[in-house]
Amino acid sequence: MPSSLEADVKKLLHELQVHQIELEMQNEELLIAQAEAEANLERYAELYDMAPVGYLTLGRDGVIHRINLKAARQLGIFRAQLNQQRFPAFIGADSLPVFNDFLAGVFAGQTVKHCELTLLPGSPSAPLIVHVEAIANGDDQLCHLVLIDITDRKVYEEKLKLADLVYQAIGEAIFVADADNRIVSVNPAFAEFTGYSLQEAIGQSTSLLKSGLQSEEFYRSMWKALETTGHWQGEIWNRRKNGNSYLERLTINTVYDEQHGVRYRVAMFSDITDQKHAEQTIWQQANFDSLTGLPNRHMFYERLAQEIKKSRRMDLPLALLFLDLDHFKDVNDTLGHSKGDLLLKEMGKRLLNCVRSTDTVARLGGDEFTIILPELQERDSIERLAQDILCQLTKPFELAGEIAYVSVSIGITLFPEDTDDIDTLIKNADQAMYAAKDQGRNCRHYFTISMQEAAMAKMRLINDLRVALPESQFWLAYQPVVELSTGLIHKAEALLRWQHPARGLINPAEFIPVAEASGMIIDIGEWVFREASKQALQWRTEYHADFQISINKSPVQFQKAGGGHLAWFDYLEELGLPGQGIVIEITEGLLMDAGAIITGQLLAFRDAGIQVSLDDFGTGYSSLSYLKKFDIDYIKIDQSFTRNLCPNNNDLALCEAIIVMAHKLGIKVIAEGIETQQQYDLLMAAGCDYGQGYLFSKPVPAEEFEKLLVAVPA
Repeated sequence: MPSSLEADVKKLLHELQVHQIELEMQNEELLIAQAEAEANLERYAELYDMAPVGYLTLGRDGVIHRINLKAARQLGIFRAQLNQQRFPAFIGADSLPVFNDFLAGVFAGQTVKHCELTLLPGSPSAPLIVHVEAIANGDDQLCHLVLIDITDRKVYEEKLKLADLVYQAIGEAIFVADADNRIVSVNPAFAEFTGYSLQEAIGQSTSLLKSGLQSEEFYRSMWKALETTGHWQGEIWNRRKNGNSYLERLTINTVYDEQHGVRYRVAMFSDITDQKHAEQTIWQQANFDSLTGLPNRHMFYERLAQEIKKSRRMDLPLALLFLDLDHFKDVNDTLGHSKGDLLLKEMGKRLLNCVRSTDTVARLGGDEFTIILPELQERDSIERLAQDILCQLTKPFELAGEIAYVSVSIGITLFPEDTDDIDTLIKNADQAMYAAKDQGRNCRHYFTISMQEAAMAKMRLINDLRVALPESQFWLAYQPVVELSTGLIHKAEALLRWQHPARGLINPAEFIPVAEASGMIIDIGEWVFREASKQALQWRTEYHADFQISINKSPVQFQKAGGGHLAWFDYLEELGLPGQGIVIEITEGLLMDAGAIITGQLLAFRDAGIQVSLDDFGTGYSSLSYLKKFDIDYIKIDQSFTRNLCPNNNDLALCEAIIVMAHKLGIKVIAEGIETQQQYDLLMAAGCDYGQGYLFSKPVPAEEFEKLLVAVPA
């Protein structure tokens, strides 16, 4: 019995020992597991805190219970500042209703558990767009949120949308081709421009649009640029689906892959056919004469500048010819401007037939033409060309049923012999042309240095003339007009004199034409009228009540519109001088060209009592009808008839005829240039009324003229 009990006790003790060992082992495993759990929990906390996305735990009321570092940065707060902060406080107003619905759905167990929100961080950071995912705890009192920043992705998506919108809406046609030059994409403008739809274009070779109008060299150059630079830009002729060719401005850029291989070619083009036509038209109008088709003034200057550069480089002279038709105005006046235009067109053709292909014929305007002769190997070629032109242009011109004859005056200058300046070269040719006109027209004249000197002298004269009136350099000389039958002086001619401060007294024949050409004669003539009127009033008061002073009025003064002569009448009234105190002297040429303006002034002078004298009678082309039409009071026999006057010669016969004719018409006669007693006697015997010349007196200042009045009693 005891032995059996002992055995049982030993067995029990053994089992207890075994159980204790097992308990100790289990306890050790539990400690190990606890340590591992604590380590895992620490790693989880570290991963949670340092995670690259935002994690946070919310209650049903939106209060933040827990948040990691990323989420705290996204909200712009420190985790230590949580203290019952609500997540909705960081949500933009537009996104808040979305979040409220989303949170309610999460706790209600709805399957859609993500949304997009705009966050407004507490710190001064830019708004964030976040993707939010959430899951509720088992007790549905808390939910875990994940915040993924998708701001950059949204910006990128917007850019893609914008790029696609531009791609679809842009007016430029675009297509994209792969590395094998197969079209993979086109925009709507491509279909509109080319006529090929998206379905028709996709998969086709880029040669689909090839027109065949470009050379193979053109395409080789294009592909060489694409292969070396990845870019090409230029103009190219392509063809639409309907077969019509059009000019396009094309830009091609290459998109490369990671290995720098060609991935895509992106081409953009626009139709510039109409634009090119318009540009060509504008260029044509800007550079070529619309009537003759010849280069105009602008193109002429460009060509001349180019040829001068070439002349310097090749050391070969060039010639410039300046041409002006003779009496072209007569063609317009008699046959009409339409026939004149036909003549100019035909002249252009004849000039082109005279010159080489390398020469330039240009029309500067009106009836002025120029010819540039570059690369002259011999001077004789200029002379041959000039003679050929003179010959060709003297041939009759057939103008739509009418025949016209003209000639041309040619001025010639050489580069660089005469000058190496382009503007001076043109002026030289122009001066030479006018010299040809002065030689009798229908000829050519070469430029000379003396012509340049004369031009410079004329320019200086014009400049000096501009200040002569304001600086009181003018004065009037008076030459007596003597009544031949009595020897009395009741008339005088006022003659303009210019006392230049440096040159002294300048001959009127030198400066009057310049004053007329420049228009300065108008102001000068006004001064002459006022000065002569005051002098006439003085002498009528002091010497003779009917004293008259005649003044010369230039045709240029008559051409001035605006009723300037009416101011003369007002001035006479202001002085108290009757119109009979002034005589206006005009030339025969004025009557020939008398239009409405001139006719009106002459009749107005008559009505105002101002008499009119016709100067240099017999040297022009006036007819007797003009004398009656304009009610001429005096005619002055030109001194060319009186200079060689002697008994029984032709000049005397002409003078007698003029005097008889004038008296029959009720016109008084004044003979100019009387220098001898014989001339005086012959003219008085012929019945001439008045005489003027050095026999009586040369033109003198007013003070000396008064001595003549005293010497010859009234």
